Amino acid sequence: MVQNFRMIAEILVGNLLGEGVQWRPGDRSLWWTDILDNKMYRLEWRQRSVRRIDVPEPLGSFAFTAKPNTVAAAFATGFALFDYESGALDWIHRPDFLEGEGRFNDGRADRQGRFWSGTMMASPSHKSPAAGRLFCLDAIGAVSEHEHNIGISNGLCWSPDGGTLYFADSLPGIIYAYDFDGTTGTPRNRRVFAKSPAGGSPDGAAVDAAGNVWSAQWGIGKVLAYNPAGEIIAEVPVPASQPTCVAFGGEDLDLLFVTSAKDGLDKDTLEGEPSAGNVFVFETGTKGLPETIYRGAA
Repeated sequence: MVQNFRMIAEILVGNLLGEGVQWRPGDRSLWWTDILDNKMYRLEWRQRSVRRIDVPEPLGSFAFTAKPNTVAAAFATGFALFDYESGALDWIHRPDFLEGEGRFNDGRADRQGRFWSGTMMASPSHKSPAAGRLFCLDAIGAVSEHEHNIGISNGLCWSPDGGTLYFADSLPGIIYAYDFDGTTGTPRNRRVFAKSPAGGSPDGAAVDAAGNVWSAQWGIGKVLAYNPAGEIIAEVPVPASQPTCVAFGGEDLDLLFVTSAKDGLDKDTLEGEPSAGNVFVFETGTKGLPETIYRGAA
């Protein structure tokens, strides 16, 4: 079901692998990472000005904090607090990686302020045992593991009441749903929420105020919106075949920002897809939710 979503802006950044996009209401700015270029991006929405920030290693995902100029970061090798103005880095936890396990990837803060991020296989393939895991960093800096045998961790987001966790494995193309205990930070009762259409893989996702899940679909140039029953209720065509993540933002949280990637596209494909790697902005008529900050940084 294609609806009339109007694209109102395209931010020309040409990211190799744009990811982890989030809106910060306090200063009306949009933030994301280019994982493969070791960059963090900040867009001042009103001025349309873009700032590129060097990061010390590939940044898979992050969460805002109350500490000035600081994010909780899931870098390639672990969790840290990162001051993007001074470059100061305070490592919290760097796990021993399993055989076949690669870097950290997608992540987000839950409704209680814990920061979650998952890893992915070093060389994602259906022929090798899946080695990715899902980690949680709590407010006192303790790290726990909650899922194993994941191909590519992606699509972390929570229902408006925090009672349902959504988590995707891009390799088999499945979004899972879990019952989530906000008090203990424990996901239970995993079940299949949705499977991507042929040729697509679920990438980054966000939940709107009505509880619908908006999922970037790598490979097929779409964002799909699922209702809480897992039924597709809308799709947003994106002018790039590899959309990677979505966030609601703007003054009223009613704009959909979509990052994308050009990594892996050959020369001929890139010539026919000049927008690959850019950030797209759509009017949706749907209101999102503000991001929760990580509450462990003082």
